[in-house]
Order: sequence, then C-alpha cells, then structure tokens
Amino acid sequence: MRKYAIFCGVISMLALAACDKHDPILPGVRTSIFDTTTITSANTKIASLPDNAFEMPNTNCPYTQDASNTIWNGDRKIFSGFPTSNSVKNDAKPVCSGKFLYAGLTTGELVKLNTQTRQIVWIADIYRASNMTGGASVLDIVAPIVVRGADVYAGGLGDAFCKINATTGAKKWCVEIGTAKPFIIADSAIFVVGADNKLYALRDKDGAAYWSVNIEKQKSPKYENGVITIGKEKFDALTGNKL
Repeated sequence: MRKYAIFCGVISMLALAACDKHDPILPGVRTSIFDTTTITSANTKIASLPDNAFEMPNTNCPYTQDASNTIWNGDRKIFSGFPTSNSVKNDAKPVCSGKFLYAGLTTGELVKLNTQTRQIVWIADIYRASNMTGGASVLDIVAPIVVRGADVYAGGLGDAFCKINATTGAKKWCVEIGTAKPFIIADSAIFVVGADNKLYALRDKDGAAYWSVNIEKQKSPKYENGVITIGKEKFDALTGNKL
C-alpha cells in the first residue's frame, strides 16, 4: 500500500470528509503488478508484421498537466494529484478517448478520469513494488500512453511496462521494463526501448518477449515496413537482427 494512501486512510478515521471520491490518494485495492521478477520468453518467432504501426486516432484533447500532477482544462483544474520531489522533466500529456481521459503521473500511477463529471474511474500502479523501498525512487510515467480498443498501454521509469483493461483498470500483464520513450504497437507485437539500453519485442497477448537486443542509445523508435530505426541503428522487427 502506498505510504500516502495509508496516511489518507488514517486521516479518514478522524474525519470522513478528508478523503472523498474525488481524492486521487484514496486507499484502495492495490495488488502487486508483478507475479515474477523475470521476463518470460515467448519461445516462438513473430509470424508476420504489418507495413505500418498502430496510430491512435487524432482526437481533440485540450487537457494539460503540470509537474505537480494537476490536470487542467484551460485554467480550470479537473484533477489534483500528489506532487513528488523525485521526478524527471518531461512533456507528458493526457490522452483522450471518448469522454474519458488517461494520464500518467510522477507517482507512477495511471489515472482514468471521466471528463464530464471529473470523477476518477480507476487508478493503476505502473511500477515495480520494490521501487517504493526507501521512498526516493523515480516512478514517472514518461512514455506516451496508448489506448487501443479495450486496452491501455503504459510504461514508466518504475521498471514497468503494462497492458491494462481500459474499463476496469485491472492489469492484463506487466513486465519489468522501464521506459522513457514512445513504444510501437504493430498488430501482435510491441516494441519497447528499455531504460537498460535494450530494444524489446513483446507479445501482445501476454507480454512475453519474442527477442531483445542491445542498442547504442535510447532514442524514440520509428517503424516502417518491418524495420525499426533507433537513431542511426536499424533492426529487422521480425528477428531483432541488426541491419
């Protein structure tokens, strides 16, 4: 349980009004997102890949967020998160899908909001639980959030990349890969530039790794016709072989 969630729970025993349903630091059901500390091998090859990667529809999303985890609609505050002293400078932006908004916070949480009511639908922890030890970890969700159908994909600096059920906020799977760069979804494969200077090809259905390969620098990846480009390096997306 997060330390501030415990704090809020204690306060609520003294004054029930201290923590209401609009409060993002409410205690709640939080389960460890990692069932294992290793990345599972898919033990199979990628069968085929499309010429182009998935792109989210270009929707009007007027919301912004600041370094204190506050989300704004112009000058109107619609969400107040919990500010942290340990974070990195980034250009994270909320993502809109219908009447809902998804935002990654410096506290390592992925939040879904109903923009019409400003109510929190759910909060999911996108970090490895042991990263909370000592209280000084950087947990920012830096990579752009992607919504595809009934799923939300999010990765951050808390050593986590996750596929989340967009309706319930429950994890479908999480793998121990920290990332600060955009990731690529190409049908059944997801390509993630890891904070450990590796490029991972993950299987969409369960997060197992088709392959991983060392890269020279962490750069935003580009995908075209089955080839992934990272800086000056090019890789065969099917096999991970450097071209």
